[in-house]
Amino acid sequence: MSKADHMLSILWLLKSQKRITAKQLAEKLEINIRTVYRYIDALCASGVPIIADSGHNGGYSLLGHFNEAPLVFDLDEQKALIHAAAFAQEAGYPFGEKLSQAVAKLKMYTNEEQLHQINLHEQGLDVILPQADASQVSLLQEVEMAVAQSVTIFMHYQKGYGSVTEARHLDPYGLVCWKSKWYVVGHCHLRKEIRSFRIDRIRKLERAEKTFERPADFSARKFILSGVLPDSDKPDELISVKITGREQALDDLCGHWFLAHALVERSQLEAHFKLEERYILYDLPYFLLTYGGTLRIKEPQLLQNQMIQVTKNLHNYYAAAQLD
Repeated sequence: MSKADHMLSILWLLKSQKRITAKQLAEKLEINIRTVYRYIDALCASGVPIIADSGHNGGYSLLGHFNEAPLVFDLDEQKALIHAAAFAQEAGYPFGEKLSQAVAKLKMYTNEEQLHQINLHEQGLDVILPQADASQVSLLQEVEMAVAQSVTIFMHYQKGYGSVTEARHLDPYGLVCWKSKWYVVGHCHLRKEIRSFRIDRIRKLERAEKTFERPADFSARKFILSGVLPDSDKPDELISVKITGREQALDDLCGHWFLAHALVERSQLEAHFKLEERYILYDLPYFLLTYGGTLRIKEPQLLQNQMIQVTKNLHNYYAAAQLD
């Protein structure tokens, strides 16, 4: 038998009785007792909570209700799950209470040394994201269930920043957390096309007595990104954008989600992008304002003019506010 087979056999023997000695394990598996000790140490290192009792009635046993634990994770796997849970909680994951219970159960079924290491890794990582309020968490739970069960939902949705709402039926295909906001993507019965809706703008939600079939290979993530990233499938319609500046500022610019996909060429002090005109007119000027004087637009003239107009508008707005 291989090492893995022997270790699994030891685990099953431990699960099948309250206490068993190393000698008994060696006899049952027909291996050397020193080999038993090595396999016990390896099982403990992988996260199995094995207790060793000395004395006349001593032996090896499993901690508590380990028989109820279906999986065994090593330390790196446990650390990864704990860290992933921290990100999910901060992002407003809709089943946070159950996630906390799962983390608590994970800690319960580990040995003392690994629990100490897990706590150290947990204390060493913090995630700061905007917290979802209780009402949004409740909506997220309902929408997630509708997505999983392919059930149409009926909602009253607030358009923009006004107070007007529209009643819509939606076949929810998926949930996406994008830039700290949650979106549901699906087929809108009113518009008769696939649309995305912000969860925090849903004012009322009900399950309709109707199911749907989700399109094969549909990706809510790709749908969201297709609406915000430059379209690389139309190279003839893209405009060249060249920006110079400080190396650190260019590093940040080129690594940002909005421009990383449009990067054509990069030197130490210059970055060359290709973008659609609509991004140059409406999005990029405001984005570049956050870099202040660390960057300079080399081309096109269209973007330079837009930056001038945007800054003029801001100046006039605040100048008028001072007069009031």
